[in-house]
Amino acid sequence: MHLTGTLQQRATRLVFFAAGFGMAAWAPLVPYAKARLGLDEATLGFLLLCLGAGSLCAMPFTGVLASRFGCRGVILCAGAVLIAVLPGLALAVTPLQLGLVLLTFGAAMGTMDVAMNIQAVIIEKANGGAMMSGFHALFSVGGFAGAACMALLLWLGFTPAWSCVALMAVLAAVMGASQGHLLRTVSATGEKTPLFVMPHGAVILIGLLCFIVFLAEGAVLDWSALFLTGMRGLDEAKGGFGYAAFAIAMTVGRFTGDKVVSRFGGKRVLAFGGLCAAGGFFLAVLAPGAALALFGFVLVGLGAANIVPILFTAAGQQTAMPASLAVAAITTIGYAGILAGPAVIGFIAHATSLNLAFAILGGALLLVAASARLAAAPTSTAKHAA
Repeated sequence: MHLTGTLQQRATRLVFFAAGFGMAAWAPLVPYAKARLGLDEATLGFLLLCLGAGSLCAMPFTGVLASRFGCRGVILCAGAVLIAVLPGLALAVTPLQLGLVLLTFGAAMGTMDVAMNIQAVIIEKANGGAMMSGFHALFSVGGFAGAACMALLLWLGFTPAWSCVALMAVLAAVMGASQGHLLRTVSATGEKTPLFVMPHGAVILIGLLCFIVFLAEGAVLDWSALFLTGMRGLDEAKGGFGYAAFAIAMTVGRFTGDKVVSRFGGKRVLAFGGLCAAGGFFLAVLAPGAALALFGFVLVGLGAANIVPILFTAAGQQTAMPASLAVAAITTIGYAGILAGPAVIGFIAHATSLNLAFAILGGALLLVAASARLAAAPTSTAKHAA
């Protein structure tokens, strides 16, 4: 690849980092928002749904926007909105205001998420080698950095509003550093795509597999602490270790994922990843104590780390739909898994047990592994110039 290609790769990594950084900035603000507005749990839960609703409403249209205006325009506009509304998370004085801010924040995040994955698919195809896991690893790093920076500023005594202003500056700097090398079109010819295409063919299968993996990720995020403390005897102060172990393992897996996929191919890595993640859930369910259960969540993180990047690559290589619309479709379907995860697991756990809920997730991940031959596109082993 020539120099421009290398710069485009770096710009894509910066955008993934910015998206993770911006999204995670909200998490430490939740207790402050609850106290400031005097919200009960039910109202807070409804407001949190606004974040996901905004994303789900925006995602299906992003493929069209990217095809018409290019990834650069969509990413920069979404990033600008994200930065602009960030202080609103700390300044909203009524539940209605916070709901509107979260709706807008979620729409900006969803738009940016789809557009940056479209850019990543194009860059990877032009490069001829596996790169998607590395891009997604930067999203994970951004998430750690965003949550840590916001928590640190609040701990140091900054108000939530001034903490948001500081993070705005970081986001603006990162987006500014990337803007010169983002893609202005989604294809070499700048061809137009239809306004809407119903997902079909391989895109439906890829989307459903993304749904399962995101459902599993959401389950670990929302239920691992309760599982470890309530069913495996872990001290409540250490309940967060389950998700931390999962997230660290996933980040490590993604940083090494491109080399692994280039060496063994997407189909094998997807199959092995599905088996590993399924085995992690089964180990957590069967483990007699917290230590083995924690290792189970490590296996889930390692196994799931590269499944979604491989599926995004497959979405870019399938021919049933334009790549931009396919990426938008599978992102929307997959994100629905994150939103549905807490409710689905809660319903199953209430009706039976959390053990059975996690075992069902393990079974679903076995289906992901079994679908590897159908879902994963062949991956070139050519070395890339990153």
